[in-house]
Amino acid sequence: MPILLFLIDTSASMNQRTDLGTSYLDIAKGAVELFLKLRARDPASRGDRYMLVTYDEAPYCIKAGWKENHATFMSELKNLQASGLTTLGQALRSSFDLLNLNRLISGIDNYGQGRNPFFLEPSILITITDGNKLTSTAGVQEELHLPLNSPLPGSELTKEPFRWDQRLFALVLRLPGLASTEPEQLGSVPTDESAITQMCEVTGGRSYCVRTQRMLNQCLESLVQKIQSGVVINFEKTGPDPLPVGEDGLMDSSRPGNSFAAQPWHSCHKLIYVRPNSKTGVPVGHWPIPESFWPDQNLPSLPPRTSHPVVRFSCVDCEPMVIDKLPFDKYELEPSPLTQYILERKSPHTCWQVFVTSSGKYNELGYPFGYLKASTTLTCVNLFVMPYNYPVLLPLLDDLFKVHKLKPNLKWRQAFDSYLKTLPPYYLLPLKKALRMMGAPNLISDNLDCGLSYSVISYLKKLSQQTKLESERILASVGKKPPQEIGIKVKNHSGGGVSLTHSKNFRKLLKEIIGESAPRLTELNTKEFAGFQLGLLNKDLKPQTYRNAYDIPRRGLLDQLTRMRSNLLKTHKFIVGQDEDSLHSVPVAQMGNYQEYLKTLASPLREIDPDQPKRLHTFGNPFKQDKKTLLSFLRSMRRRWKMVRSHLMASCQNLPHQSL
Repeated sequence: MPILLFLIDTSASMNQRTDLGTSYLDIAKGAVELFLKLRARDPASRGDRYMLVTYDEAPYCIKAGWKENHATFMSELKNLQASGLTTLGQALRSSFDLLNLNRLISGIDNYGQGRNPFFLEPSILITITDGNKLTSTAGVQEELHLPLNSPLPGSELTKEPFRWDQRLFALVLRLPGLASTEPEQLGSVPTDESAITQMCEVTGGRSYCVRTQRMLNQCLESLVQKIQSGVVINFEKTGPDPLPVGEDGLMDSSRPGNSFAAQPWHSCHKLIYVRPNSKTGVPVGHWPIPESFWPDQNLPSLPPRTSHPVVRFSCVDCEPMVIDKLPFDKYELEPSPLTQYILERKSPHTCWQVFVTSSGKYNELGYPFGYLKASTTLTCVNLFVMPYNYPVLLPLLDDLFKVHKLKPNLKWRQAFDSYLKTLPPYYLLPLKKALRMMGAPNLISDNLDCGLSYSVISYLKKLSQQTKLESERILASVGKKPPQEIGIKVKNHSGGGVSLTHSKNFRKLLKEIIGESAPRLTELNTKEFAGFQLGLLNKDLKPQTYRNAYDIPRRGLLDQLTRMRSNLLKTHKFIVGQDEDSLHSVPVAQMGNYQEYLKTLASPLREIDPDQPKRLHTFGNPFKQDKKTLLSFLRSMRRRWKMVRSHLMASCQNLPHQSL
């Protein structure tokens, strides 16, 4: 089930207009809607989960999280407004914390027990921003910094805020405000030069520099293709380069390879595809990728791991080893300079072994846990994950079934026990399952030890409980509106007394409060004085529509700056910047909304005659009467007239008859 998280820039700079007259925020909303339509073409999109995060302060930045449905997501997307600062670092940290909310509860990271590529939550984080300067309450930032402190328990177990199945992609809007006369250049979309580009590359993603609407559509189609189930791994070469291969596919020792010059394929940061099972729809695997440390019972705590494991490959050609009924995992590598180099060698019958440094107990490089091998058709490169130190295990198992017929002798058992001593403890359980599938269930005892100390196990259980409480708190805060910012209030001076500023001892009192030197404006924080009020000597001060900044009198600067700040950042709901022409303008969609106008009117006086039919205020003729009310009134009058008539007829019959 892929998770698609959209991080939308809602800073005030997103209100800037393009040559089409639309704002950057409107383009961002349209891009998300178009992306969802493109994604809906794939039948696999039925299991997608969508989340929405903005640049607001945490936790109010989460507009749609784990529990919100698609209708809530679309409603929150349409209601987004651009105001505030460009706090990209804090927004990214909140987004990753939201994605990592349930990982400790589900145990998907499996800390200290190896990394399982088939236990994953593939997540794509797409941020849409204008790429302007990063701003915060402390000022303008030149570089992107993510906060180190995270409210999520267990975040110290991983060095980075993201995980190996989470990738970041950025759409940086660079659309001009004026229509360009130059012809549009066709081709691939280049990466942007903003601060977020490096962050995207670290996670295994990339950024896009969007200059036209066509480029935006091209980027969205590319992002839809990026939704793949997989994890990111760092592949690094160890040892010398291999010998060059001749045209006939054989090693050519006459052409020595350059082992010292760095090549692009020596270090690659790419994805391995984890395909789901065709029957169950869930990835299935058997063997983990080893940890970069040896688990010991004496370890008081787990060392923090990197988000992406560093897998080293040796360029020594080896023969691929596989025996019957022994399970193995096969993952395809994303195209990269490494896969291109291996395919160009045209050696589908040889492989390169892979290692994880410090994974073994007696070897610094560790023992091989698999190998890289080109496919037989030379179309892709696959990573085969085998049991740890498989070159020793596979011959032993082959002898067990073919030579000893499942009845091993003492020499074989001693060799098998010496192999188990080189095996990390977390490999014992998958190895026992594999031997049971092969028909040899009693080779490993049932008393398995995971290799972790009691303090580490207790700490992981405690983190799981704390994460559950933190998850409930964050999920409960989704959808809540942030409190209104209360700055320094300005009130008119109430007459009847002398202002403190007119006092003779004012300067003396001021020096006693603030010292010899007055504080600078940059050192003042208006949020620290929420109840502080400034008195204005002129109570008849009215807002002015200044066209030139030099026309503002000195005594009105503070008040004017307050209104300008509210107008720019839109911190107040009821303060809307308008010019003289727009004061009496009403949108077309609101012209017939007469009921909203009636709500602002005072309650009408009671009718003089309550029996008279009530007049309804309808748009158009104010004297128009309700037909139903008038009809009921006529019916009641008709009934009354019948009663009076019958009463008169009865009275006339009771009178004495007189002849004329």
